[in-house]
Amino acid sequence: MSWIDWLVLTLTLLSIIFYGIWKSRGTKNIDGYLLADRQLPWYHVGFSVMATQASAITFLSAPGQGFSSGLGFVQSYFGLPFAMVVLCVTFIPIFHKLNVYTAYEYLEKRFDHKTRTLTALLFLLHRGISTGITIYAPALILSNLLNINMNFTILFTGIMVIAYTVYGGTKAVSHTQLFQMSVIFASLFLCTYLVVHLLPADVGFIDALHIAGKLNKLNAIDTHFDLNNRYNIWSGIIGGFFLQLSYFGTDQSQVGRYLTGKSVNQSRLGLVMNGLLKIPMQFFILLIGVLVFTFYQFHQAPIFFNKVEVSRLESGEFKKEFKELENQFKLVSDEKRNQVQQLVRAVHSHDELSINIARKEVQVADKKSNEIRKSAIKLIEKNDSKANTNDSNYVFLVFVTQYLPVGVVGFLLAIILLAAMGSTASGINALASTTIVDFYRRSYKKTESDKQYLDASRWATVGWGIFCIVVSLYAGKLGNLIEAVNILGSLFYGTILGIFLVAFYMKKVNGGSVFYAALVTQAFIVFAWMVELTAFLWLNVIGCLLLMLTAFTIQLFKKGTSVR
Repeated sequence: MSWIDWLVLTLTLLSIIFYGIWKSRGTKNIDGYLLADRQLPWYHVGFSVMATQASAITFLSAPGQGFSSGLGFVQSYFGLPFAMVVLCVTFIPIFHKLNVYTAYEYLEKRFDHKTRTLTALLFLLHRGISTGITIYAPALILSNLLNINMNFTILFTGIMVIAYTVYGGTKAVSHTQLFQMSVIFASLFLCTYLVVHLLPADVGFIDALHIAGKLNKLNAIDTHFDLNNRYNIWSGIIGGFFLQLSYFGTDQSQVGRYLTGKSVNQSRLGLVMNGLLKIPMQFFILLIGVLVFTFYQFHQAPIFFNKVEVSRLESGEFKKEFKELENQFKLVSDEKRNQVQQLVRAVHSHDELSINIARKEVQVADKKSNEIRKSAIKLIEKNDSKANTNDSNYVFLVFVTQYLPVGVVGFLLAIILLAAMGSTASGINALASTTIVDFYRRSYKKTESDKQYLDASRWATVGWGIFCIVVSLYAGKLGNLIEAVNILGSLFYGTILGIFLVAFYMKKVNGGSVFYAALVTQAFIVFAWMVELTAFLWLNVIGCLLLMLTAFTIQLFKKGTSVR
């Protein structure tokens, strides 16, 4: 990267960070630290909700997902608008009416202390691991740019985020996220334009889509019902609905965002804004990955995008074998490039016969290149059994650093790092909030002053920050990061959502029944995942419905109890 890119990167980061710190000055109590004094307008709430979900993982892994698998991943968000409706009708009014700091406070009012504690613990376990994964993404960027050890960049990134969050709390996070999301939307359009601009002169945006479509990268909707298929319209609408309802309705990292709204209506409008913009935004990011795929049909792609693993292989005992595979890969890529150009000419001439012939030839060449790539991955594994052989998280990063103009590289990397800081800070802030409100203040220090609770919140932020750093040291082994986060969420969200739905809608079921139902359900969901019973999105549905049914059944068989 040039000095101009470093300058743009540094100035963009510092300007947005100091803006958030400046806006958060004067935070003196726990209400301001955890919920920004509950005074934010709807657009502020909406951008903060979106930014919390849009981490660096979104901007690194989602284009990689689009590159490798096409647009199908967008289906996992199809249940989001329906979830927003339920949240606006049920969750938000109840949380605002009770004036809670965390979602789990409500559970003690409705059930008992042990149910609140169990649900909060499930959240802490899931969110602690997920936030650790979000720290890994910006560390990946710095490690590749500076060519230094990943563990060092993880420590540096984690400490930077911890310091920022400890100082400003929710107010700093929210104000930074407002600025951040405005810039992110602009950068997405800029990046799309630049990818298309870098294509050959005779290949426009529509041509790029034609090429991607002929290679099965534009299949955004799969209507076949298959429980073992991760991404289809049914798993997206049904499983995605339960996943998103649990994420936005019961995960404190999101609940804490819309509880900052100055009123019920302001919080509702913020979530509606998120429901309207999230799917187009995710589609757009995946489309960038698809366009990058098309770009590499005309330019030589690396045989493996993780430069660190490639360097280790090139300096190891299998370097000769790897060099041979690279030569084969280049020959096949040259062959495919010629065939892709023939496909473009056929598309321009609207000759369906020629299009079909060229498409089949490209597909054959693509299959050959994929086989060579698999052989290279086997060599990487042979060279180092602990090597990270999933390089989808590196695709977009390699493209940005190698092909985009000076200045733009620094700007886009700054956006990715800011996204990481915003979502990580929200996660750590939520972990600290839950720890202090649901454990420290509830069970240990019930009569402390606001200043003491504020100090405790900051120390909890530091503690959880350290935990997340430790988790991030192992995050590289989890494959595509955005998928890993969604799978992890699906292991816990169904159970947690089921608890809340029983609380809202099954008034005759008490805390004891829900508590034991939660233990049974969570054990089953972990088992179902381990044996690969079904695609992970369906675990949200199964977990939620199983808990509700189990709680109802336990309550039904309690002596002298009616659940009618």
